[in-house]
Amino acid sequence: MLGFLRTMVGKSGMVKPSCLVRPVAVTRITGRYLAHQESLPKLPVPPLKQTCDRYLAVLEPIVEEDELQHTRRLLEEFQTGGVGERLQKGLERRARKMENWLSDWWLKVAYLDYRMPVVVHSSPGVVLPRMEFHDRQGQMRFAAKMISGVLNFKTMIDNETLPVEHLGGQALCMHQYYQVLSSCRIPGTKSDSIVNYSQGRRPPSHITVVHNFQFFVLDVYNRPKTWAKAYSTLIKDRTNKESVRAIQKSIITVCLDAPMPRASEEQYRSRAAVQMLHGGGSRWNSGNRWFDKTIQFIIGEDGSCGVIYEHAPAEGPPIIKLIDHVVEYMKQSEMVRTPMVPLPMPRKLRFNITPEIKNNIEKAKQNLNIMVQDLDVRVIVFPHFGKNVPKSHKMSPDAFIQIALQLAYYRMYKVCCATYESASLRMFRLGRTDTIRSASIDSAKFVKAMDNSAIQNMEKVALFEKAVRGHRTYTDMAIRGQAIDRHLLGLKLTAIEDLTSLPEIFMDTSYAKALHYNLSTSQVPAKTDCVMCFGPVVPDGYGVCYNPMDEHINFAVSAFNSCEDTNASRMAQTLEEALVDLRDLLEQTPKAKL
Repeated sequence: MLGFLRTMVGKSGMVKPSCLVRPVAVTRITGRYLAHQESLPKLPVPPLKQTCDRYLAVLEPIVEEDELQHTRRLLEEFQTGGVGERLQKGLERRARKMENWLSDWWLKVAYLDYRMPVVVHSSPGVVLPRMEFHDRQGQMRFAAKMISGVLNFKTMIDNETLPVEHLGGQALCMHQYYQVLSSCRIPGTKSDSIVNYSQGRRPPSHITVVHNFQFFVLDVYNRPKTWAKAYSTLIKDRTNKESVRAIQKSIITVCLDAPMPRASEEQYRSRAAVQMLHGGGSRWNSGNRWFDKTIQFIIGEDGSCGVIYEHAPAEGPPIIKLIDHVVEYMKQSEMVRTPMVPLPMPRKLRFNITPEIKNNIEKAKQNLNIMVQDLDVRVIVFPHFGKNVPKSHKMSPDAFIQIALQLAYYRMYKVCCATYESASLRMFRLGRTDTIRSASIDSAKFVKAMDNSAIQNMEKVALFEKAVRGHRTYTDMAIRGQAIDRHLLGLKLTAIEDLTSLPEIFMDTSYAKALHYNLSTSQVPAKTDCVMCFGPVVPDGYGVCYNPMDEHINFAVSAFNSCEDTNASRMAQTLEEALVDLRDLLEQTPKAKL
């Protein structure tokens, strides 16, 4: 079967698409990437007082008044006692010396030092539209096209001809695009690491394919490939090490899955989401994954398909950009044919399984199955409207959805909660993310007023519009490097490195509450009608990702079954109701009276 796949993978770059990412030149532009990166501004360090003032405003809707008063006193001491200024100056010195004062810290703290499994707790999945094939031949043909599309995108990366993205006329950092192919996370006892093999003297020219829990190396370029030393003996460590290295070095991994359990059309997307996130457990397709691999394309025999990616090297948008390109590439019906170039046959990767390794595998299967049983995912296609309705009211679609999330959570729990929304810092060199704090003073006032019959609709609309504007303002502040969360983290890590004791503001109950994200959310817009999904970041929380299309919205909502207080289906339904109610509020309130 894999030999059949080998004959179908042609040379990339032979399609002339109409709506794909187009290279900026037909030949290699050496040094273009570095020149672009060096032209980007450095991530700023916000003023200390600004962050402290905004931190207090963020806390107001999510902590009790007595806690807020205590935190206010701690912040006054922090700013006037010299400790805060000392840490601020240390952070500013670091910013002057480094390309990005945050990026190395963030990679370690958020990802590489994180000791929970990457499955469910870190790695997002992407559910793509269901394909029409229902057999292995269709699965193979789709896989071959998909691989060719990836290689077409890779050519632009290798040649440094990938178009630079812009936001508001400002060029964005492209670093993450150069980290996602031919890379892998390497486990460590105390901290993991990331290895990128694409920058070496002989970059990888193969992918790995996994089918029926067995891994194969498949060369995708017809050029000589240097392999590690031939095995002199069948010593287990050597064999296993080389097999693992082949997977780590591969451009991507392709997972050819067995069919999912049968599901109704309504259940299909949710079932597909868990397949992308964890494979469904040891009895289904979890053995068809190498979860440390940066990008794995998943193709089921039943037409289900998607991606799982290890989060450390990149955020969602570059992954989605690659996916959009691949999906558009595969739609092309006319391909410029070249003579068939023979590629080597796939080579099965061998593993020596000792009793100790077998025992570890059994433990891993048990642990994975526990996580699989605990994760509840609900994927919905909200059919009533998409970006069109917020835009018709001159509102940001993202802000509209975020306020709907605040309303849904408040309706379920009668409190506001710390909410994380990812904000890109790619306006800056090596920029990753900061936090958009969607729970605000303005959003809290609105959600408390929305279901109050004593308040007139005109006042509710005014509060809603103010909450939406406030969210938009915070978003703009965040993407320009002026949000509070990464700055506070930088001050904390500076204190850990420079001081004998941690300042009290970082041991305060308010700080713990501010970082306990009951709502962890992300907008990951795509041209493809897909949705990204991820697990909650706290035991009693929700993970919510959404892709707003023109006339509908794709949502993925996750929760843990082990928490009695959370329910993904209930949250998804309440969110749908909140969105409809917000639309009705706007449309049923005469504009002339606003």
